Amino acid sequence: MITSRRTARDIRSDSRLAVLHALLSAGEASRNDLARATGLSTATVATVVAELLAEGLVVGAGRNRSGVGRPSTSLRIDGSRGAILGVDVAETYVRTVVFDAALAPVGRFEVPLDEHENLPGYVVDGVGRSIDGALGEAGVERSRVLGVGVSLPGQVLPNAGVSVFAPNWDWRGVRILDLLRARVDLPLVLDNPLKAIATAELWFGAGRSVRSLVTINLGTGVGAGIVLDGRILRGVSNNAGEWGHSLLVLDGRECRCGRRGCVEAYVGARGIQQTLAEIDPDHPLLALGHQRDFISAVAGGLDEDASGPLAELLRRTGRYLGAGVADLVAILNPERVTLTGWTAWTLGEHLMAPTNAELAVQAPLGSASDVTLDVSTVRGGSVARGMATFAFERFLGDLGLLSVDR
Repeated sequence: MITSRRTARDIRSDSRLAVLHALLSAGEASRNDLARATGLSTATVATVVAELLAEGLVVGAGRNRSGVGRPSTSLRIDGSRGAILGVDVAETYVRTVVFDAALAPVGRFEVPLDEHENLPGYVVDGVGRSIDGALGEAGVERSRVLGVGVSLPGQVLPNAGVSVFAPNWDWRGVRILDLLRARVDLPLVLDNPLKAIATAELWFGAGRSVRSLVTINLGTGVGAGIVLDGRILRGVSNNAGEWGHSLLVLDGRECRCGRRGCVEAYVGARGIQQTLAEIDPDHPLLALGHQRDFISAVAGGLDEDASGPLAELLRRTGRYLGAGVADLVAILNPERVTLTGWTAWTLGEHLMAPTNAELAVQAPLGSASDVTLDVSTVRGGSVARGMATFAFERFLGDLGLLSVDR
């Protein structure tokens, strides 16, 4: 078996990334603070900070006096270094968020997509219009953009720039990076939303306090971003986390991937619609044409009336979700499971009780006793934030500060 050996360059890269991660989490920190947060020696932190200062990525933020001795210099990432864009391409929208170099959001723009349209040119044009609109909203010149991270649903090979398979669009082997470059003409990084949400949670959410976590994305599609020992799990073909297409019900509902009984067919937006149709085929909410309108209306109906068909819909959906989460917990045994995505943000608080109850019943051998399940605190654009983080890492790689092999 051939194993890769870590080089001194890799170790230096990890040290720089750890310091940047700690600075992003803290906002401002002294060198001693960074040493405590990262576990690195003060000498290593001093070397890393000197490199980041030389590149203009980090600046002094004033001097602090705590206890005895000389006051320490507080540091922060220089947000004015440039702009980084995160683009979330879903079946029903393209959302672009503009971040400064400290990954603080400064503008956003969303373009709706017709969920029944699937030609690559149509999607690429939506991405271009969303980027143009976001830059205009933020007042950022294109020359100031350090990088753009674009998330695409389905299986994506980032280094090849290929959308291998996007089931809702029936894409197979689309060389999407070439199409995007022709339309956007900015430095681009591609990935799929599962890796993006895991990165957002790792850098800005629960990942700041735990080493292993699963972030579940609930929307049109369903999947899981997985962090083990502080690192994103990708798998041999970048396809790890396709939990939405694991089996929940043998010979169950037809899934858009072609299989039957997948998790997504029960807890994806379309699956939730189908469950309501089974409970009450004539329910008026089934007439709503768009998935996001339907999920919002379900949440509104639950707020107004906690009994009836919608309450039964919530109970069944929570059971399906809890059983699926129990399988993840049994296999991965994470410290934390978080729910994210527009369905989770809309229905999350309603879903927590039935999902947690089913998780406790279904997780084998007490494997759920030490896991916390809740709604992610990274709200309103975790995919875009994660993709911006990837673009930031690639920019650092271009500067020679990080070893980027994605």
